[in-house]
Amino acid sequence: MGIGGSDMYRQQILDHYKNPRNYGEIEDPTFTHIGENPMCGDEIRMDVVLDESEETIERVAFQGDGCAISQASASMLSQELAGMAVEDLQAMDRDDITDMLGVDISPMRVKCAVLAEKVAQDGAEIYFGEKDIDRTTTEDDD
Repeated sequence: MGIGGSDMYRQQILDHYKNPRNYGEIEDPTFTHIGENPMCGDEIRMDVVLDESEETIERVAFQGDGCAISQASASMLSQELAGMAVEDLQAMDRDDITDMLGVDISPMRVKCAVLAEKVAQDGAEIYFGEKDIDRTTTEDDD
């Protein structure tokens, strides 16, 4: 799987992979965005609902297909994002994701781990007119 760390965290990742939280779609989300990791074949779609002020994330749902790391990361992130300020989402980086996962991620798996974060961030930037892309990809990510 390309991860190292305690059995507890590995079990948590497997649990989120086998029993993903917030899996599905949201009717009438504030924004929806899709991204992919072409190296691994992961794909994730995130639906996000913002509060009336458009400053706080109220709900998140995701759909996707891919490796255990990408899907578990999306599941765990969907729980973390509910109630989070949009500016805190934008400030997240790969360290936040690896800390959330609780395991050491091999360099080959980092793109799998951060895909959901990148999709949510890009979706927000597109919604607020800060970015103009059709689809997120981790292809050029270092």
